[in-house]
Amino acid sequence: MNRYPYILGCLLGTALGDAVGLRREGLPARRAQRMYGDPPFTPSLGYGLAMVSDDTEHTQLVTRALALSGLDPDRFEREFAHQLRCWLLAVPAGVGFATLRACIKLLIGFSPSNSGVLSAGNGPAMRSAMIGIVSRSESEMVEFVRRSTRMTHTDERAFEGSLIVAFAAGLTARGETQDPLTFLKKYIPVIQGEELRSRISAAIPLLEEGKTPQEYSQVMGWSKGVSGYVNETVPAAIYCWASSPTNFRECIEDAVRLGGDTDTVAAIAGAICGANLTNASLPQEWLSKLTEWPRNMTWMEQLSDSLASGNGNPPGMHWPTTFLRNIVFTTAVLSLGLRRLLPPY
Repeated sequence: MNRYPYILGCLLGTALGDAVGLRREGLPARRAQRMYGDPPFTPSLGYGLAMVSDDTEHTQLVTRALALSGLDPDRFEREFAHQLRCWLLAVPAGVGFATLRACIKLLIGFSPSNSGVLSAGNGPAMRSAMIGIVSRSESEMVEFVRRSTRMTHTDERAFEGSLIVAFAAGLTARGETQDPLTFLKKYIPVIQGEELRSRISAAIPLLEEGKTPQEYSQVMGWSKGVSGYVNETVPAAIYCWASSPTNFRECIEDAVRLGGDTDTVAAIAGAICGANLTNASLPQEWLSKLTEWPRNMTWMEQLSDSLASGNGNPPGMHWPTTFLRNIVFTTAVLSLGLRRLLPPY
């Protein structure tokens, strides 16, 4: 099977969700609505920029490490660790605290298997979707998700949340025809964590009744927004996908309307939805507005081709240029933060 459309769908789906959600990140749902309005949404950070955050960057890092590794777990771990070191040295904006500590440990010589910190944040979940698309077996998927997760987060909840994202993203690529509801019903019994299991279980009757992601969020007690805790982020993203599995735009707009960690929830929902629908189903209007560089859409197409073909020669990461890009991005983010000091509140 040619997995290129699923790989590219995952990469671009992540980027679009990230870019649409980024402007509202950290805002309560109600204030975000007052500041930026209701759908239709568009990828925009303001100032004519439609850029992405670490959600997309980490998905790119994992994808490139998979391409370089030839799906050898040990080499994947080495390549991903190397790229995380370089990523931190390029001074990215808004690094999660657990990821920051883990990357510093990698820089000072800790082994990738011992660099993680005890955290149940959503960092590993935002980058795990690609693993589900290319893994050749369930055991291989578990192994790669485990290695990707433990490099930054050692809490078992972070691993389990990342694993369900990988499973969901790889459904169509694995040739499975089950709908999201069937998948969730099948997957629930294997979830070990009681909290995650109960939150996914609670989604089933609400999905069957046609309840919106906003209604699910209210039931879960996330009315002010979804946090960066993995057992909030992942169920919210899964629900958005399961609620609109064939409508990418609606899936992303629902995720963004939840408030809170909007870029990550939308990025994960976009990764799952984009992977299962493939790149051909993504809104061209949104894709045309992405202003990312140096890792632009052409770069992501080349990376997808490298992983799909197994040629072991993905495009470079362009770290010096990335440093300059990060200056522009950080300036835009700081300006956005200053704008939030003003009404409407």
